[in-house]
Amino acid sequence: MSAPQRTIGRDGPKVSAMGLGLMSIGSAYGQAGPLEETVAFLDHAHATGQRFWDTADAYQDSEDIIGEWFKRSGKRDDIFIATKFGFVPDEGKITVRSDPEHARAACDTSLKRLGIDTIDLYYCHRLDGITPIEKTIEALVDLKNQGKIRYIGLSECSASTIRRAHAIHPISAFQIEYSPFALDIEGESEILSTCRELGISVIAYSPIGRGILSGQIKSVDDLPENDFRRMLPKYSQENFPKILELVKGLQDIAKAHDATSAQVSLAWLQAQGPDIIPIPGTKSTSRMDENAGGALLQLTEKEVKDIRELIKRTEVSGARYPDALCRFNGRDSNETPPL
Repeated sequence: MSAPQRTIGRDGPKVSAMGLGLMSIGSAYGQAGPLEETVAFLDHAHATGQRFWDTADAYQDSEDIIGEWFKRSGKRDDIFIATKFGFVPDEGKITVRSDPEHARAACDTSLKRLGIDTIDLYYCHRLDGITPIEKTIEALVDLKNQGKIRYIGLSECSASTIRRAHAIHPISAFQIEYSPFALDIEGESEILSTCRELGISVIAYSPIGRGILSGQIKSVDDLPENDFRRMLPKYSQENFPKILELVKGLQDIAKAHDATSAQVSLAWLQAQGPDIIPIPGTKSTSRMDENAGGALLQLTEKEVKDIRELIKRTEVSGARYPDALCRFNGRDSNETPPL
């Protein structure tokens, strides 16, 4: 089955206009589901044309499960697979490494876990604040020259760092949280304008606000006790009246299209430009199909503007991450030492 497509970078490959985030298929959000169910989920993604898959070495056993699907299906060549390196397990601490040595070792580990020869898109997940971005990109170019990766991406760093990286080698994709619930990429950060100037695709993770914009969650109490979202300032109980106002506005527009608020969120995001590719995450086939419908939904110009006004009016405040993780977002790379 074919699905709408968009281009990675200025002259890169065409991929599904709606990607598939696969953080949740492993144990990153608790215990993973039965392997056979997850394999069937990936079978469904392939069969329905959802063939741009996104994972990371930090997502617990997500890479291993995808590797098992590749092994069983024999359809690796049908999938555009993106993964990332940077976060390092360290006895409960949050540690990041973006140095060349770690980039090379992490790439080899991901290739082994995925059971493939080449990663289609390889991101530096976060910067360590020590390694100059030039050194990181040089290592990734080396991996590309060895045939281990095809395209280079960055995630959650500053606009100035994107420029420095791109000066060493073209960056094909930049991944960041982007939704009606999170607009950090726009405005003063200059990230969106920088990506557009340089021809870099924006890969939008959490495009439904980690499920909040689906309308299924009415308060913090609806989240499981160990749910990661309870840690996020933006999801505070104080914010929920504004969150629900935003969701209600999206639902009102959705009714005119016989759609859902999640689909409207995704359609609004895609309406921001052909360089935006959302990667909603789920482990439910019904949710996957619902999200894919967002790629087919065409909002009117008025609806796109109305949603923008709705976002301004509700003004949901708060950081996207707790302080321990916030410090890794929007980070500038360390300067390259003089020779």
